[in-house]
Amino acid sequence: MHPVLRLLLISIAFTLGSSMTASVSAAPAAYFDSSGRDDVLSGGVKMITVQTPKGAFRVWTKRVGNNPAITVLLLHGGPGATHEYFEAFDSFFPNAGIEYYYYDQLGSAYSDQPDQPALWDLPRFVEEVEQVRKALKLDKTNFYLYGQSWGGILALEYALKYQQNLKALVISNMVASIPAYNRYASSVLMPAMDQKALAEIKQLEAKGQYDDPRYEELLMRHFYVDHILRMPQDQWPDPVLRAFAKINKKIYVPMQGPSEMGASGKLVDWDRTADLPKITVPTLSIGARYDTMEPAQMEKIAKSVKKGRYLYCPKGSHLAIYDDQQTYMAGLTRFILDVDAGRF
Repeated sequence: MHPVLRLLLISIAFTLGSSMTASVSAAPAAYFDSSGRDDVLSGGVKMITVQTPKGAFRVWTKRVGNNPAITVLLLHGGPGATHEYFEAFDSFFPNAGIEYYYYDQLGSAYSDQPDQPALWDLPRFVEEVEQVRKALKLDKTNFYLYGQSWGGILALEYALKYQQNLKALVISNMVASIPAYNRYASSVLMPAMDQKALAEIKQLEAKGQYDDPRYEELLMRHFYVDHILRMPQDQWPDPVLRAFAKINKKIYVPMQGPSEMGASGKLVDWDRTADLPKITVPTLSIGARYDTMEPAQMEKIAKSVKKGRYLYCPKGSHLAIYDDQQTYMAGLTRFILDVDAGRF
């Protein structure tokens, strides 16, 4: 080959390689520049005062990254769990240049935990999210609201009341109907379980022995490792263990009910299926094959809203963020960047 031609081909290859590298490179330096932000002193942490019918309380938030054009507010599950199991996002969002906020809802972990049963109500939680949005100065130009499990209920309710403030919506591992969730649990999940173990679980529930170590042992062995997080119990990630250990049962039990195998609390009749067409902002619904929620119902969300996309995690369960992580993170990140680029 002629030396000049060889040099030309090498030059072209180098240019193409550099271009491809740039397309998947880490976030720009500006992403790590927090100068001018009002939370620099505390490393991104901001305590936000929210007004409630029972007075003013403070909730904990923490910003990661600096990209005001793409800002994701993370709504954790439970109700009454914590932001901690979302720490897996640290391995993915920064490289995509996505700014995001951890947030403990009132009554959870680092936020105030008032002993006020009247506050554990879905409409009040919606108003709390709206106050947090205002405090963080998020709006329809940059506000991506993400909710997982109970957080998905909260995100959906927020969108139905305040979608004029949203850039996009993500509903992860949640259906739009608790009655549908309960039907799936009783007609599909429970019949597939070890029936002897199921009978003992139901016996303990009938006696109200939800705190019995045997109850937790049976659920972990015969339900959680199949439908909550498909990993051996001794391999569950630390962020998940910390979040589970801190669940505020004074919130969880009244709203969800004491069992993870179905809902029996205040949310038992919650159903927004008929209202899904009212949502007009770009919406991603994430479902998983082994979830406690029926995948077809999660896909239905994407098909019913005005602008929907469905992300299916074939290896995942309720915490597909961990047990089908590559599929989950790639699809979620792609959705966010597609919305930002006007490709959705």
